[in-house]
Amino acid sequence: MKILITGGAGFVGSHLAISLKKQYPSYQIICLDNLKRRGSELNLPRLRMYDVQFMHADIRNAEDLADVPAFDVLVDASAEPSVLAGITSPVTQVVNNNLLGTVNCLELAKKHKANFIFLSTSRVYPIQALESANFEELETRFSWTNNQILAGISQKGVTEDFTLKGSRSFYGTTKLASELLIQEYDALTGMKTVINRCGVLTGAYQMGKIDQGVVVLWMARHFWKGKLGYFGYGGEGKQLRDMLDVADLYTLIDKQIHEIDTFRGEIFNVGGGNQISVSLQELTKICQEITGNHIEITKVVENRVADLRIYTTDNQKITNLCGWTPKKQPTQILKEIFEWIKENEKDLKPILN
Repeated sequence: MKILITGGAGFVGSHLAISLKKQYPSYQIICLDNLKRRGSELNLPRLRMYDVQFMHADIRNAEDLADVPAFDVLVDASAEPSVLAGITSPVTQVVNNNLLGTVNCLELAKKHKANFIFLSTSRVYPIQALESANFEELETRFSWTNNQILAGISQKGVTEDFTLKGSRSFYGTTKLASELLIQEYDALTGMKTVINRCGVLTGAYQMGKIDQGVVVLWMARHFWKGKLGYFGYGGEGKQLRDMLDVADLYTLIDKQIHEIDTFRGEIFNVGGGNQISVSLQELTKICQEITGNHIEITKVVENRVADLRIYTTDNQKITNLCGWTPKKQPTQILKEIFEWIKENEKDLKPILN
């Protein structure tokens, strides 16, 4: 099998590529990336080590894709992933990356009669609808209750039935628009497609920033004794997110690549779920226990634009279909991130500190 991964030098793309090559040594894996995100260049030696091919190209430029050799499956892991994209930067940038780029990838998959697996985001769900959900404030976290007016949300998290009506950020909108286009390609061209709405993805080799990759950033700041802040919602750090280790995501993508007809044409919420969730306050405690460091954390009461009090994923649809559930718990994930930072401190300090 020949598999093309866009965003292939990024955190998710490189992990998927290496995992596929380890499990299926005879497969031809091609990673395509423009190397724009700082730190992605550090993955190139890892790709070479596992005999994964690399192509330096930009999905926003169709001419860059003209020389891509034939393949059987395209896994689209490329994106401008910041929820602040278009808010603190020009909107054209996120549209070109996340919408025009998707169109070019779809056209490339159509050209080679390939299947298409898309990594979307939980950010397609509207902010106001999520923020208006009933919740309770516990000692260290906020938590949704089971008493809800809107369908598709409960203490377990958000299902695919949750409303799409409302504003969600430019980032979320471009990903949702891409989803709509993918469904049209599936219906009108015969292309076999799958859409995964991922929650917070994390793990070793992620170049974490405040607006994307916060779990790694939190560990890095503790490792190097930096500073952090609890922003919004009273400044207590009770905001809640689930986390999904990239290794758990791989087990699902592997299934989808090899059993495409089981998943074809469907949209799935894919995340850690309520059982693999932490608040910022709880994340701080885990980082303290692993590193032995206690750092300064400022408290800012005012909410930030496009932020959410709570987001957790209800994986019921994907679990019922194929039995997939995430395995790695927060402490294990953070220990692996700590060991990665420790082993690569010299290379990572300029990026993560």
